[in-house]
Amino acid sequence: MRLVRIDKRPNEYGILEKDRVIMLNSGETVTYKLEEVKLLPPCLPTKAICVGLNYRDHIEEMGDKEPEEPTLFIKPSTAVIGPDDFIVLPEMSERVDYEGELAVVIGKRAKNVSEKDALDYVLGYTIANDVTARDLQAKDGQWTRAKSFDTFLPIGPWIVTDLDPSSLDITTYVNDEVKQKSNTRHLIFGVPKLVSFISHIMTLNPGDVILTGTPSGVGPLKPGDVVTIEIEGIEKLTNKVK
Repeated sequence: MRLVRIDKRPNEYGILEKDRVIMLNSGETVTYKLEEVKLLPPCLPTKAICVGLNYRDHIEEMGDKEPEEPTLFIKPSTAVIGPDDFIVLPEMSERVDYEGELAVVIGKRAKNVSEKDALDYVLGYTIANDVTARDLQAKDGQWTRAKSFDTFLPIGPWIVTDLDPSSLDITTYVNDEVKQKSNTRHLIFGVPKLVSFISHIMTLNPGDVILTGTPSGVGPLKPGDVVTIEIEGIEKLTNKVK
C-alpha cells in the first residue's frame, strides 16, 4: 500500500491506487486523480533522526572509521519539503551536497523496543535526501548547522507499507547522471537495529522518520540542478535546486 498526503486535504492520509488518490479520514469516500493534486511530504515528523556513516564505502570516502554504534544526528521538522519542491542553497555555504537515503517512517509510539519487535513499530518506508552544507560541517566540527537549513530534508513521494528494507537498490541521479549506486544490504546497522537503538535514547512518535545513511558518491549541487533518488519498491523522489 502507498500512503500519500495531498494539498487538497493536508491533514489526512490517502491511498494511492494507480492514478487515483482515495482519502482515508474524511468520513466519506473522496477520490482525486493524481494529476489533480500536489503531493506533500508523506508524513509530518516531529523529528528526523539521521544515521551517519552507515555504508562502508561512504566511510572510506569520508576518511572515517567504522563506528561501533550508530552515529546519530537530528534534522528539524522545518527542513522538510516534499516531492518537486525546491532545495534552496543558503548564502552562507559554498558547497551543498546531496545524500540519497532510505527513510523509515514510524507508525506508533516506540520506547525501549527490542530488535525482535522493532518492525512492529514501522509504518513503512519512503525516500529522503539528507542535504548537507559540507563546508559548514567541516568548519563547525559538528553537524547541526550543516544539516538543518530550511529545505534540507526532501522526503517522499509516498510511504510504502509492505516492503522488506533489507535488500533494496538505491540510486541517486543529478541531471540524469548516476552519482550514487548501492543496495541497503550494505548497511552496517539495519532497520531493526536502528529503530531499537534510537528508541532506547528517545521516544519515537508516529510520523517520525529515521534516515538510514547514504552510500558513497556524495557530491555538490548547484542552482538549476535536478536531483532524483530512486529506491527499489518505492520509485523516485525528485527535487530541483535554486
